[in-house]
Order: sequence, then C-alpha cells, then structure tokens
Amino acid sequence: MALRSITARQIFDSRGNPTVEVDVCTDKGLFRAAVPSGASTGIYEAVELRDKGTTYHGKGVLKAVSNVKEIIAPALLAKKFTCTQQEEIDKFMMELDGTKNKGKLGANAILGVSLAVAKAGAAEKTIPLYLHFAQLAGNTEICLPVPAFNVLNGGSHAGNKLAMQEFMILPTGATSFTEAMQMGSEVYHHLKAVIKSKYGQDACNVGDEGGFAPNIQDNFEGLELVKLAIDKAGYTGRIEIGMDVAASEFCKDGKYDLDFKNPNSDKSAWLSSDQLADVYKSMMAKYPIVSIEDPFDQDDWAAYTKFTGGVSIQIVGDDLLVTNPERVQTGIDKKACNALLLKVNQIGSVTEAIQACKMSQAAGWGVMVSHRSGETEDTTIADLVVGLCTGQIKTGAPCRSERLAKYNQLLRIEEELGAKATYAGKKFRNPKA
Repeated sequence: MALRSITARQIFDSRGNPTVEVDVCTDKGLFRAAVPSGASTGIYEAVELRDKGTTYHGKGVLKAVSNVKEIIAPALLAKKFTCTQQEEIDKFMMELDGTKNKGKLGANAILGVSLAVAKAGAAEKTIPLYLHFAQLAGNTEICLPVPAFNVLNGGSHAGNKLAMQEFMILPTGATSFTEAMQMGSEVYHHLKAVIKSKYGQDACNVGDEGGFAPNIQDNFEGLELVKLAIDKAGYTGRIEIGMDVAASEFCKDGKYDLDFKNPNSDKSAWLSSDQLADVYKSMMAKYPIVSIEDPFDQDDWAAYTKFTGGVSIQIVGDDLLVTNPERVQTGIDKKACNALLLKVNQIGSVTEAIQACKMSQAAGWGVMVSHRSGETEDTTIADLVVGLCTGQIKTGAPCRSERLAKYNQLLRIEEELGAKATYAGKKFRNPKA
C-alpha cells in the first residue's frame, strides 16, 4: 500500500513543551505517532531540532514540523514507497538528512515519520503492531516485559536534593503482566502512605515520571523508603529494585558530586569513580538491587568496564550508549556494561533502534525499552518491547496518564494473546533463554 500523504504538527508533551506529531495516510487509514523528549539527555544523542528564540523558551519544533511537510514528505511520496518498506524508508530519510547525528532535518522529524510508517505497515499486513515489530526484527518469540516502575524521583526529574535520578521496583516474582501491575500499584500507594507519615502531605508531590519526590538528599534513605513500601505491601522477595543513577548529571571535573544541586557543594566530598562504585556495592549488599543504569559518566568507559566486570547484576548503558549501534559496539568491545537502554528518540528511527537491540541481544546483553521524561499518549514502545522480546520496560510510575497509556496497552496485548502470553519474570535479562 503506497503512502498517500504525510503531514506533521506541533503538539505538547507531558511537561507542557512542544513536540512533533506526524500523520501518515494510506488507503487503510490515518496512522499517527508522537515523539517523546528527554530531560537528562546524553551528549551523543541524535539531534532533537528545536527552534530556539523566545517562543516556548526556545523549545518550539516548527522547524522540525516544516522539515517533515516540506522536505521529507515530498521526497518519500515521490519515491512511491509502500508502508511496509520500513528499513528502506528509514535509510532514505537518513540519506536525505545527510548528517551523522540527524542534525539537518532533526531526529524528532525523522522519528515521527518512522513511527507512523511502522503503524501503517502493521495495518497493511492486518497484524498487531507488536507482531509487525517482531517480524521487522526477525523474531519468532514475543513476551510481556517486567515493568520497572520509577516510584521515587530525584536528579533532573525532580526538584528535591536527591542526586540519583530514579529508584525503581521490578515485580520479577509476578506470574503475569497483570499481576505485575497489581504489585506495582499496591507498592506505589504504600510508598505514598510511608512518605506522608514520615515527611508530611506536601512530600507526596510527584516528579516528571510520576514517582514521588520527597525532599531527601541521602540515596540510602530513598532505598530504605522503597524497601519499606515493598515490605508493607507483602511482596518482599517478589519485587526487586532498580536504579537509574544518571551519573553524567553530577559528574564534575572527573569526580561525582552527590550534592550537585547545591551550587556551593563541598568539593572535598566529591567522589572518585572507585569511591562511587563502593557506594553502589554497599547499596547492593543491603538492598535487593538487580539493575543499575548509568552508574558513571557517559565518557567514563574505564569505570564502567571495571565495575561491570566485578558485579553480577545488570549494568545498563543509557547516556553511555544512546541507542547508537556504533556506541553499542564500543560497549560490547570494552565490556563496559551488560545491557542497553533502548530509547527510539535517542537514535531517531525504528530501523536503527531494532539494530541496536539485536546487536545487544546477540552479545548476551539485556535490553530495557524506555520512555522519556517528556512523554505523550503515544503507546508505540509497549508494542515495541513485546515484539523485540526484550523482557523489560521502564515507562514511569503507575501514575500520570502518559505513563499509564503504555502499561494499559501492555494489558491489552496480554489479554489479546490469552493463553499464548508469557511474562518474562525472573528471566527479564534474557527472556529467550
């Protein structure tokens, strides 16, 4: 089915900032995709084109929208691509851009088209989007992922003093995605009660991704709150803990400042890579931590390699790898981590995201599909995580509709699969094993 029309517009994400939405039309109908946006972005990510200037504090995306309407759309329509030619379309747009980081047309412009084309391709084949992604990746297996609920926010996602960005709960002991959602929801509400009783009602405000953001500074205190909520919910041993440290956010002059939100922080308290690694090891000794994301700066390869080689848990590269196949290969060669955080907008096309995923899986790594802190109601990553059979997804707390939209889509997929639905559970790092 040929592409009949392609258009774009400026809409708003969950933080009230502009972002790109794209409509692709075929004879089967209209297929719409919206592009997310990150707050703690890696310096090696593909370029998110913003208008700058004074309007919307410089965050407008009318230039990216214009690039879709005036450059990408005419070129694609002239080539008479069919909507099932995902790889050919993505590569054509990359060539049209002509830069290594999509800086000319904007990764947000290219990705919007790429995602909408994927939806059109699934409709053309009259199959669910998750099966279309599975076919694009050459997968014969699919599974429901373990959700990594971000229940406590710090770092760039919250206005508190907490340096580490996310404290997550993973219901690895659930028997289905439905049960995982129940467990996550119950712990979340127990955590709210714990925070309210300890710090007061005003400490129950939430961060960008729906996690609570009490004004605490000590990261161990954050872990203790999460552990207590798990205990109160009755899920000790069935729910494990994950962290997104986002260490690049507080790396200064080669050291790590856990008081980075204080402009007058004590330089003598800044930590070396080895000292920060010791902090993580002490956390792992006390709490059921199974995954740590971005434990060091995006250029601190040596620290990653040393730490990953000395622990058995999942070490996830986000800012380190930015879903870029070239950096993923470097990570594999250096044994710098053992898992990829897959964010489609970091690289800017469905095809490259699938490539990065398959490279990681072939190396024996885990892959965690992820949202961004600036999200939309688009649910594509829910289908993506099932189709790529990665076994794990993080898309925020069980709170805020732009987060729940993805979790709710996974519930629908599980219902649709019925008896064929499998849940990754304890095998979240390698569900195909």
